[in-house]
Amino acid sequence: MKSIAPHFLYRSIGFSLFLALFVHFDGQSQNTVTGKWKTIDDETNQPKSIVEITEKDGKVYGKIIKLFPEPGKDPDPVCDKCSQDDARYNKKIIGMEIIKGLSKDNTEYSGGTILDPADGRVYRCKIWLSGNNLMVRGYWGPFFRTQTWLREN
Repeated sequence: MKSIAPHFLYRSIGFSLFLALFVHFDGQSQNTVTGKWKTIDDETNQPKSIVEITEKDGKVYGKIIKLFPEPGKDPDPVCDKCSQDDARYNKKIIGMEIIKGLSKDNTEYSGGTILDPADGRVYRCKIWLSGNNLMVRGYWGPFFRTQTWLREN
């Protein structure tokens, strides 16, 4: 009688290797700033938008792909508070690039800017991962504010 143990053992090893590679690559995708992130309003703790962060030519960019407007607010507003000198002035906020030109510096990305469409101001920006969250810091002179963005699946 033939033993099936070697066949079963090879299949188990093959599945284990596949599972290990899957977990490794899935874990790697969670260790990057690229992807979709849910922004949270500082005052209400409610979701505000989804920002998709991409990398191009070694720089990181982020654009708003979805808004969660308050009841009674325009679901597809324009950036009327942006500076008239800014190309984003009076343009739709959905689809708008709000993070521009961040470069990787060790575990952080910095050297670029972020636009807050709510007030139209452009801030110097730095982002980094903290666990599964994205920390987003905007600088205005020596002052800064940090937000925690949540990974959107």
